[in-house]
Amino acid sequence: MDWQALLPVFILLTSLVTGVFIFALAEERHTARTVLNLAGAAAKVVLVGVAVWGAVEGFEFETRFAFLPGLELVLRVDTIALLFLALSAVLWLLTTIYAIGYLADSPNRSRFFGFFSLCVTATMGIALAGNMLTFFVFYELLTITTYPLVVHRQTKAAIAAGRTYLAYTLGGGVVLLLGVVWLQQVAGPVEFAAGGALDAVAAAHPVQLTIIFGLLMAGLGVKAALVPLHGWLPVAMVAPAPVSALLHAVAVVKAGAFGIIRVVHDLYGVELAAVLGVLMPLAVVAGITIVYGSVRALAQDDLKRRLAYSTVSQIAYITLATALVGPTATTAALAHLMHQGLMKITLFFCAGNLAEELGIHSVRAMDGMGRRMPLTMLAFTFASFGMIGVPPMAGFISKWYLGLGGLEAGQPWVILVVATSSLLNAAYFLPIVAAAWLRPYRGPDVTHEARPGVADGAGRRGLETSRWLLGPALVTAGLLVGAGLFAGLPFSPLELAALAAREIYGMP
Repeated sequence: MDWQALLPVFILLTSLVTGVFIFALAEERHTARTVLNLAGAAAKVVLVGVAVWGAVEGFEFETRFAFLPGLELVLRVDTIALLFLALSAVLWLLTTIYAIGYLADSPNRSRFFGFFSLCVTATMGIALAGNMLTFFVFYELLTITTYPLVVHRQTKAAIAAGRTYLAYTLGGGVVLLLGVVWLQQVAGPVEFAAGGALDAVAAAHPVQLTIIFGLLMAGLGVKAALVPLHGWLPVAMVAPAPVSALLHAVAVVKAGAFGIIRVVHDLYGVELAAVLGVLMPLAVVAGITIVYGSVRALAQDDLKRRLAYSTVSQIAYITLATALVGPTATTAALAHLMHQGLMKITLFFCAGNLAEELGIHSVRAMDGMGRRMPLTMLAFTFASFGMIGVPPMAGFISKWYLGLGGLEAGQPWVILVVATSSLLNAAYFLPIVAAAWLRPYRGPDVTHEARPGVADGAGRRGLETSRWLLGPALVTAGLLVGAGLFAGLPFSPLELAALAAREIYGMP
């Protein structure tokens, strides 16, 4: 193998090898575990950077492994894969830094970070998958590796949440497997290709391809949290804050949304999907999910559950944009894939900071948080404005392009859905922001020095919380603001999304 064939494998190995070595470490080997975590995450960022550079220079990166006769595992770097790879690599590094501080005085850290690394390996495999078989293998590996993270605290609530999580995700996996096997039987080995890969069999099997599409969407819709398959997501909020951040911004829900993009654009293709009549039902389900998630978020007093229902709504933006035909809507889907990751991970970092520093878990307890933890709440405010769609935040860019994409596709009702959701977003985020900045702080002045480990003393150095916890939140907040302010510059999320959309539609 030459280096172009090896690069996708090395991208996987940086987290896989890291996880294996971390499992072998004794619990007290904190320094060694920290070095391994940061080295693996940094190496992945470098390798993904090499992939981006290589793609710009015209290199092709592909690895094939014979799985069974007529079946191959295919790892490939294409434009859509690069978007997900770059997002995952950068956010894994930041989440690793955050988790090191968050779990500084917690038990079972080697187990946590071992599965944490394997989870990222599965996510990268999903991004690199060149066909549905490869996608399915890593998709199910993601389920297996995230379960121990959801139940990490091993409380009764965590164990119950883990059972719910497995019931949903394994059930979805069975449905997805049925669709993958049926597709293999109908079309033979097919690989993802810009514009679709099923034209040769479309005329002979329209009914079967329609049913298969429904199976694939149902299987992917579980992790994408489409209504009524979303029930596991709010329940899984018993997991530690770094896990919640990972589930909502990088791994599970994003894997489902990414799979929907792959199936619609790189397996079926929008022309075939439109002929089969499967896109409008998908768009309707996504529209219902957007409004439903926002309405349910309004009723949640627990901060993380409110953010969870917000994710149900926000991820459905990606599905809705994917179901609309046209380069503008596709640009919106791919841009929001990245924008939502930056916004939601910032919100969960901030929620974790509030919980760790002051024990704040309730929306009703947010009075004066801007005075007590100004930097954390500044990051939270920026991310909230992004979710609402306040210009020039990244979320505004996504919603603007989604609205334009709806008009381009002849579906003006999309604007009504986006406007309704934005108003509801404002209704459940602005009261938190207003209470944090405009009301006096009445809570206990808990000092950071009261807690041992990395997150105390030198970890704080006069800051409102540990620099391990505060730093990642400020970085992601800066990135989401920059993604909006500099959306027109080369290599911005919007420009990369537009490039991928033009490639899908065969435009120069």
